[in-house]
Amino acid sequence: MPEVEDEKADGESAKNPLALQLEQLILGADRRYTPFQAARSAGVSMELASRFWRAMGFPDIGQAKALTEADVLALRRLAGLVEAGLLSEAMAVQVARSTGQTTARLAEWQIDSFLEGLTEPPEPGMTRTEVTYPLIELLLPELEEFLVYVWRRQLAAATGRVVQAADDEEMVDRRLAVGFADLVGFTRLTRRMEEEELGELVEAFETTAADLVAAHGGRLIKTLGDEVLYAADDAGVAAEISLRLIETMANDETMPELRVGIAFGTVTTRMGDVFGTTVNLASRLTSIAPRDAVLVDGAFAEELTRTGDAPASEAQAAEAAAAAEKEGEEPPSYRFALQPMWQRPVRGLGVVEPWLLARRTP
Repeated sequence: MPEVEDEKADGESAKNPLALQLEQLILGADRRYTPFQAARSAGVSMELASRFWRAMGFPDIGQAKALTEADVLALRRLAGLVEAGLLSEAMAVQVARSTGQTTARLAEWQIDSFLEGLTEPPEPGMTRTEVTYPLIELLLPELEEFLVYVWRRQLAAATGRVVQAADDEEMVDRRLAVGFADLVGFTRLTRRMEEEELGELVEAFETTAADLVAAHGGRLIKTLGDEVLYAADDAGVAAEISLRLIETMANDETMPELRVGIAFGTVTTRMGDVFGTTVNLASRLTSIAPRDAVLVDGAFAEELTRTGDAPASEAQAAEAAAAAEKEGEEPPSYRFALQPMWQRPVRGLGVVEPWLLARRTP
């Protein structure tokens, strides 16, 4: 019954008054509404309100009085976008889900990192719990403004990429270079290393990979501990990123060896992730790539030769250089070299002919 739920919620709050104080500080409002009251105030059905709430990643709370004016406003805004025809109901739920998943991970990381750094409280005798409230109070407005700034920057960049598509179909299903970078022997490392050491290694790998991908014009799609997935609109950009990853990790004695697989083709993007045969092929190429090496598919190799970043073969490069010398012109300059490998069956994708990617020395 609602009364029981309310009493249970009030009892839990009384047990941990600091948690309630922090919630009020962060949300900027008191608990005023049950889910039913919030839905009624927002002018939406209880069913739709529950769908939005769950999509954002929050558990069912029965009819406890746990929601604020901000929750009502959020429901009203999402429902208003649907009513205005700007979003379908399914799309509004996706907006709630993608935002909830992204910010949940961000919030967990921020709290873990900030509070973990407080190995020594600023005042003798203070506990980490007592430091939490003033720390959040100082950080909250700065982090909020920074979050909005980064989101606007990312939104501008993503919108710019999409509107440059050749047609409406390409705006959804785009041709991209997709790469996986995978640490070799990671499972064995998990048995030998302490948890803290392993965490530091993974963090160093993810940080290095993210920085290199961003610096050279790619996009980090996601990290999976011992593996990163990235994409680029241009094959030359993806090639440069992959070789930089190999070179950087090889120069770090604390890092295991790395292998990279890249494929080029049509990719479906949903909620910041990428899907399709091209992504699956890149993953399979990574699993068969030699250590500290990059394997690419035939479509990627063709794209590199089409853009002039690599010759189709060394024989073609020699012919082009000889022809240029005969005409008194500068020979073509290639950044990358491609070496065909043996054809082999790849599970679920048939027979493929991978190419070994390397830098081309003059």
